[in-house]
Amino acid sequence: MKELKSYGWYAARISPLLPEEAFKPVPTRLWGGLAYLLITVAGFLIIGLIEPPLWVSLIISVIVGLCFAGLGLLGHEILHGTVVRKAWLRDFLGAIAFWPLTTGPQLWRNWHNMNHHIYTQDEHRDPDAWLSKEQLAKYPLLIVLYKLPLWVRATISFVSLSFSFTLHSARMFFRSLKNFHSNKKPKVWIQFILPWATWISLLFFMGPVKWLLAFLIPLFIGNFIVMSYISTNHRLNPLVTVNDPLANSLTVTVPKWVDFLHFNFSYHTEHHLFPGISPKYYPLVKQHILNMWPERYHQMPLVNAMIALLKTPRIYYEETELVDPNHHHLYGTLGHGLDLDQYKYRVEGEAYLPTGTDIKQRDS
Repeated sequence: MKELKSYGWYAARISPLLPEEAFKPVPTRLWGGLAYLLITVAGFLIIGLIEPPLWVSLIISVIVGLCFAGLGLLGHEILHGTVVRKAWLRDFLGAIAFWPLTTGPQLWRNWHNMNHHIYTQDEHRDPDAWLSKEQLAKYPLLIVLYKLPLWVRATISFVSLSFSFTLHSARMFFRSLKNFHSNKKPKVWIQFILPWATWISLLFFMGPVKWLLAFLIPLFIGNFIVMSYISTNHRLNPLVTVNDPLANSLTVTVPKWVDFLHFNFSYHTEHHLFPGISPKYYPLVKQHILNMWPERYHQMPLVNAMIALLKTPRIYYEETELVDPNHHHLYGTLGHGLDLDQYKYRVEGEAYLPTGTDIKQRDS
């Protein structure tokens, strides 16, 4: 097993190789957000006022959903301070960008910037890390879920991508509220309530059918796109005791035009090394990583990563394996024997074979 290094260890070696402008905010990124916002407003007006044929409204719903996703991905970038640095403007723009996905800027920075980034894939401290086998006993619903056949679980998991960001955001609001000082809690509550009040008010203003087309379907699409990235960022990686982005993060590859539309969000290992620089420079960071530590770096096409998620369980066993708790099948993680060709496993309790592979292989 390779020795784990902290993100600071890597960053200290790459930082001198980056241009000075890489560490400055890039406000021109807001033009993309403005385009998404204008298209969204136009879609609402067309569906709400013009009442086009259903098939046209459905096409508009898809386009608005793509805009919801793009705004959310830009909101993530804005709230890391890489677009503008003034705190009030950062939070204002971040709030607008995250409005469709109903996430407030104060909550996001506490949950994501101050906890997920600092404690990535720490079993006990990362709010986004999946459970270990020991923790599973606290979640009876998951125990029942894992008694279902793999294809049923995979289907449920795939469908849940269409709402799990918004659902997890609401869960993190109530979980994180205790982290805020009493004088800041009213602002956090307002940032949580206002987006929901907006979208519920829109339901009464537009009526249920138009609201479904203008907001709910786009919300599902936006969630699905955002969660397609988020779910592949870390869930194939092991749990770690040291925040090593080359061990606990995965960069997915997508066509260049998708990277353009999604603000280079696919470069996730790079983001965890340098959350404070604009994703505009992440391709350059990637090249330096590949030059220095190619054997540590994990990347794969987004579609392949999604397939791997559907073919493996999400419960961790002793940090470096994934376990199906009902059948006691153990799958590797990235860097620890994950078989991306046939998804073979070993049975819990069986010893490793002294071969060149990481796991005793069985047909799954």
